[in-house]
Amino acid sequence: MTDETVYDLLIVGAGPAGSFAAELAARGGARVALFDGRAPEEAKACGGGVTSKALKAYPQLLEAAGRTVSQVEMFSPAGERVRLKLAEPFAIYSRTAFDSHLRERARAAGAQIFDARVSADFTRGAGEPWTVRTRDKARAWRAPLLVAADGANSPVARRLAGALPNSEMEVAFGYRAPLPRNDDAPTVVAFLPGWIGYAWAFPRLDHVSFGIATTQDAFDHKSLDALLWDFMIGYYAQREDDSAPIWFSRDATTNGGEPRNSSREKLRASVEGKLRGGVDAYAARIPGLAPATWDARRVGGDDWALLGDAAGFADPVTGEGIYYALRSAEIFARSLLEGRVETYERRCRADFIRELRRAAEMRRRFYGDFYGAPFTSRMIDLARLLPGVRRTLRELVAGDQGYLTLKRTLARRAILPF
Repeated sequence: MTDETVYDLLIVGAGPAGSFAAELAARGGARVALFDGRAPEEAKACGGGVTSKALKAYPQLLEAAGRTVSQVEMFSPAGERVRLKLAEPFAIYSRTAFDSHLRERARAAGAQIFDARVSADFTRGAGEPWTVRTRDKARAWRAPLLVAADGANSPVARRLAGALPNSEMEVAFGYRAPLPRNDDAPTVVAFLPGWIGYAWAFPRLDHVSFGIATTQDAFDHKSLDALLWDFMIGYYAQREDDSAPIWFSRDATTNGGEPRNSSREKLRASVEGKLRGGVDAYAARIPGLAPATWDARRVGGDDWALLGDAAGFADPVTGEGIYYALRSAEIFARSLLEGRVETYERRCRADFIRELRRAAEMRRRFYGDFYGAPFTSRMIDLARLLPGVRRTLRELVAGDQGYLTLKRTLARRAILPF
């Protein structure tokens, strides 16, 4: 016989969106069941960057153990570098620590947390509550409201709002690697040569998170993995020789038609030899919705809601989703506590979906050509020369520069001296 417990809402997924929604709802007096089906060591595959925009909106995030960053190095596809000193720092977290911090805040607020993989029952009759059950059917929980916050691959979201095609998914994969000597570990974003997307090096407290984010429909793991290794080797090589290329391919040990550079060849071999046995791999999918999908996709109803990645709430250009996970959780909790859950989708559209739709319109152009070269190369080249363009890039990294005004702001600041 099944053991059933009744709550006000059931939240499937205890990442940032699910945990924050559970915390806010529980603080408002709701009886919340939050389900976390991941193993303790199964952290979300993510760089862990949290923008200054998110930190200003949710300063409690600073209580989590993380690393603050006040300077970022950005590289063009050709390897040209610009250093950006940020007006306001952002933070980089281990997702294990970050998610655990938010989950424990939810628990302290009164949410009941269950370490169980569950599935929702979609056979209910009209007016009946939602039911989720463990895989073995031994336990069940019931509530009038069901929330999916279990990521881009959410089976609950697929049943409630439909599946997303591969063309509207991005792939993030990478490695966790040791910190360089003397903790000399810059934060780096490098736009990919010949591919849509970028690579990152995000130093955390005890390791560096390396990764690549790109579109799934053009994904070729073998080629991209080789490119990521070139990037990782270049990152460590620059700690020993600042003139080393960030894309340290084997071809980088030659100089056009000149003889091979034996010192560069030895440096690459040395760095690669140290890294090969000391990294841990990870991978994940990230939503990158098309404009038409933003117009049509439902993210909530009278008795259900999708939060964070499960709703598709990630920046289609950068893949950044933590701010939108937290913001959607906040909007949902406010709608719930006001007794107007049906307004959640409309509020999200008024708050941030227009911005994400604009990013979707810009994605191909952002990673496309501009007057014979990649737009990202032109952007870095201008930033190296013009303070106004550097300022815009700093604001883009911080999350304070939106896509709705990006083109106009870049054009204006390209001619102004600040």
